[in-house]
Amino acid sequence: MSKHYYNPQGGLASQDSVNPETALFTNSFAFIPRAVLSDITTSALPFWNHTRLWVLARPMTGFAETFSHYIMEISAGGGSEQPEDDQQVQSVLFITSGALTLSFHGQDFTLEAGAYAYLPAQLSWQIHNQTAEKAVFHWIRKRYQSLTGIVPPRPFVTSDHLVEAEPMPNTDGKWTTSRFVAPDDVRHDMHVNIVTLAPGAQIPFSETHVMEHGLYILQGSGKYQLNQSWFDVEAGDYLWLRAFCPQSCIATGDEPFRYLLYKDVNRHARMHL
Repeated sequence: MSKHYYNPQGGLASQDSVNPETALFTNSFAFIPRAVLSDITTSALPFWNHTRLWVLARPMTGFAETFSHYIMEISAGGGSEQPEDDQQVQSVLFITSGALTLSFHGQDFTLEAGAYAYLPAQLSWQIHNQTAEKAVFHWIRKRYQSLTGIVPPRPFVTSDHLVEAEPMPNTDGKWTTSRFVAPDDVRHDMHVNIVTLAPGAQIPFSETHVMEHGLYILQGSGKYQLNQSWFDVEAGDYLWLRAFCPQSCIATGDEPFRYLLYKDVNRHARMHL
């Protein structure tokens, strides 16, 4: 299977263009089509050089509250010596183009397209683009819910190319999940996986569950159910779901439909704010 990863194109549509794609924000989900990710919707962060980002999701009271999801674009020579300003926050980085040098515990790791890094809370880490080309990565952040008697997870670096996709039950391998953390490893309170559906494959029921989702389509196209509506989606679109929003999908087109999926896991529901 050929794996490739869509990146925002930036720029700005001309005055003569007509945008058929419509972003939508409801009380149960948000649909952010890729055309929204233009130059004028970028942000900047303190202590980052030659870097811009698109903020796709952030905690919002009454909606999805557990995570943020950024797409980071680092130009040549850019990066940060102090990327995270909240020591209670853990991160997942997923690289979609270019090459970056990630440093922690006195070691340097070269991250290229498909690379995946888990960085626990309280870890001192740095990241830099030491090449002549821009690099793009997804940065998913969540405040870690520590528990007495549970040792926090360690940092690790792996890749989409190294993790074997696991077939879902009764699907003949047409629906698979690449899991970077074992589901029963309760040290982790979030999972960021890659879901792959072969052309024509489907999630054959409306999933309705307690996990919040951030879902970035890396490759391919599909039809995706969000609550009571179906949307045509393609690589570069983003779906943001609060808990219990019904969802399912069908892969369309002639290549695999793949998406990067966040969900909160392995913790009791909070009984207070």
